[in-house]
Amino acid sequence: MRYNVRMPKKKQFQLTKPIHHVAFIMDGNGRWAKLRGLPRHLGHHEACNRIIEIFEVCRKFNIRVMSFYAFSTENWNRPQDEIDHLMDYLEEFFNKEIDYLCSVGARLMISGDLSRIREQTRKVCYDALERTKNNDSWILNVCLNYGGRDEIVRATKAIAQEVVDGKLKIEDIDEALFANHLYTAGLPDIDLMIRTSGEQRLSNYLLYQNAYSEFVFTPVKWPDFKEKAFVDCLEEFQSRNRRFGGLKNE
Repeated sequence: MRYNVRMPKKKQFQLTKPIHHVAFIMDGNGRWAKLRGLPRHLGHHEACNRIIEIFEVCRKFNIRVMSFYAFSTENWNRPQDEIDHLMDYLEEFFNKEIDYLCSVGARLMISGDLSRIREQTRKVCYDALERTKNNDSWILNVCLNYGGRDEIVRATKAIAQEVVDGKLKIEDIDEALFANHLYTAGLPDIDLMIRTSGEQRLSNYLLYQNAYSEFVFTPVKWPDFKEKAFVDCLEEFQSRNRRFGGLKNE
């Protein structure tokens, strides 16, 4: 006689440790495409589809701020054809999703130097910034032509100039003032930094803001990084004891 044994359903994950800011290094797009016999740039196109999906998961767990590493200061070393496709897909993403982002109260931020970005893409970015500037429910921070060292140097120069101009005194400079001169001024520090595709390095990404974040490196390539993979990272985060330089809680 056979008995049908019902396996207990896995309890739905509940995030009990607050995450105010999660950051993503969206890695593995080119390798994802290559494994499927596709041009590298189509991996970047598929990657754009994951951004809104992950945005929705963040909303589900009430993670208000999310940062995405879209294009680094070092990515200019890639072939021009790939760079052009990346910019095309960025424009497509903003044009496709801007109405939805507005409808749910999301504000777009861009961290990075837009002056080197091609004019057409820059215009689309500025339009998206303008349209969402009064939204405050969610913040989607796109790091575009961004480099952590460059950001720190720019902030340092800006503060030094204010000292030279007599607007600041040396003793006025503290961590809060420095943070307010970064691209991410006003955003909370990062709680969780996730890098996909198995690489285990920061790649010059939000160096100052990641000071006390938890790092999770997943082998899943970004085009395959969907809700289940994200929840696995959230579970890993929740299992850790964040001490911020103090002693472990017993």
